Amino acid sequence: MSAAISVSGRRVECAEDQSILEAFLRAGVWMPNSCNQGTCGTCKLQVLCGEVDHRDSPLETLTADERASGLALACQARPLEDTEVALRGTEIGRSTHPLRDLTATVVDVEDVARDTRRVRLGLEEPLAFSAGQYVEVLVPGTSERRQYSLANTAQEDKVLELHVRRIPGGVASEWLFGPVSVGDRVEVRGPLGDFHVPEADQDEGEPMVLIGGGTGLAPLLGIARTALERHPNRMMVLYHGVRTEADLYDTDRLEELAERYRSFSFVTVLSRETRPGHRSGYAPDAFVEDVASARRWSGWLCGSPALVESGVKAFKRRRMAPRLIHREKFEPADGYGPGS
Repeated sequence: MSAAISVSGRRVECAEDQSILEAFLRAGVWMPNSCNQGTCGTCKLQVLCGEVDHRDSPLETLTADERASGLALACQARPLEDTEVALRGTEIGRSTHPLRDLTATVVDVEDVARDTRRVRLGLEEPLAFSAGQYVEVLVPGTSERRQYSLANTAQEDKVLELHVRRIPGGVASEWLFGPVSVGDRVEVRGPLGDFHVPEADQDEGEPMVLIGGGTGLAPLLGIARTALERHPNRMMVLYHGVRTEADLYDTDRLEELAERYRSFSFVTVLSRETRPGHRSGYAPDAFVEDVASARRWSGWLCGSPALVESGVKAFKRRRMAPRLIHREKFEPADGYGPGS
């Protein structure tokens, strides 16, 4: 049995097995979203009228007091009747790329670093998305879905590029570092997430710093290429932090960007060893050492919660406006997160 849900005058039908968030995204109505697992709280909203089932909403993210006051997690809650909701202190009413279910074909699998693979999935029809967003992949033979950031620009909409890190014992790792083969058919859902470049008419060409940890490089590649194509003289620096030199990858692609765009540079940072040509330590610390002031810069962070939190502190230390700090945490859930 479906129920109608509305926000800011936009009304959509929500199927019995759909979350509020999924129903709105499939209808092309934007709502803030990030982890879509109930762990980050990005999609928290106010129920104005009607009743919802909170389902698996964690108490750590949505407390008993918050539930009693009418708050809900859009990615978990299901409406039990016609329901009206309101977003809290965020932009409302705009449209987004509709959430879609697609069948993809594995067209390429490549080892690019220690415990890291690049997987490309071909689509029969294009998927509209913004650079920086992610997709969910249904692991074949299971009911498990895993999230992977897209390394693509919006124009690269028929072959999706995923960067995958091996997780010992992980359901997806057992497949992607095991029997996966070119030609395999895979169910994909997307696009998802609010970590993406702004619309072209909202992009003022400000200087940018991007910091990625491990496979957190993936969405930064799409974001960087999109931003530089719009403003070729934009000042931009990208930091890629990994543990050892064996964990680095795609430095050739970054070198090509640096050759094409003279205002772009990149820095590789190793946290567990010292090697010629690379910085030692942590990427956010390298940024603080390099940049005296980041006023009027935008900052982009993608990786583990520790890297993101450290990066936010580094950006604020260099006087970056909080509204210009964008982040994508690879929130662990049962031992995995986006890009794992």
